[in-house]
Amino acid sequence: MIRLIGRHLRSTEEATNSWCGCDFDFTGATFDGGDFSGAVFSGGRVSFERAEFSGGRVSFERATFSEGEVFFGGARFSGGSVSFERTAFSGGRVSFGAARFSGGRVFFNGARFSGGWVFFNLAKFSGARMSFDGARFSGGWVSFERTAFSGGRMSFARAALSGGWVSFEQTAFSGGEVSFGGAAFSGGRVSFDGAKLDVPPIFDRGSDGEFPPGVDLPET
Repeated sequence: MIRLIGRHLRSTEEATNSWCGCDFDFTGATFDGGDFSGAVFSGGRVSFERAEFSGGRVSFERATFSEGEVFFGGARFSGGSVSFERTAFSGGRVSFGAARFSGGRVFFNGARFSGGWVFFNLAKFSGARMSFDGARFSGGWVSFERTAFSGGRMSFARAALSGGWVSFEQTAFSGGEVSFGGAAFSGGRVSFDGAKLDVPPIFDRGSDGEFPPGVDLPET
């Protein structure tokens, strides 16, 4: 079934039976694999709310999110991998609100964020690995507001931020690691306003010890 849906979500010029823009409900489902690579989310509502990702590989690689809503709210990531590598976010909304990341891997490597919203608000990270390595941020909003990091690792290595907003406002860092090592900052904003930094994020600093431009840390 997942393979069939994924095939109909891939947009081709000759496609006459595309399901792009339709609603799909996977609420509470358990995933041990699935292929949505190359899918086009151009409208409608797709729900993975309270789904379980405990093994296998679920791929959204090279997918396009231009309109519509995709929800992973309350989902549990305890094993396997979910890949958004080389995915384009230019509009719409993708929400991981209140999701739990205790294991496994979630990749946004090489993704392009030029518009829309990607939310991880109120999520809890206690053991998973998440990476935005090589991602490009030129617009849109990626939010981790009021999120709790007690374990695991998040990497923005070689990411390029020229616009948009990445927010960690009011987030609690009590463990794990969040690293922007090797990232390039030429615009946009990364905000930690109101965050509790028991374990501070890692940045490459200039020769004067200053943080990169556009990085807002809480006042001490």
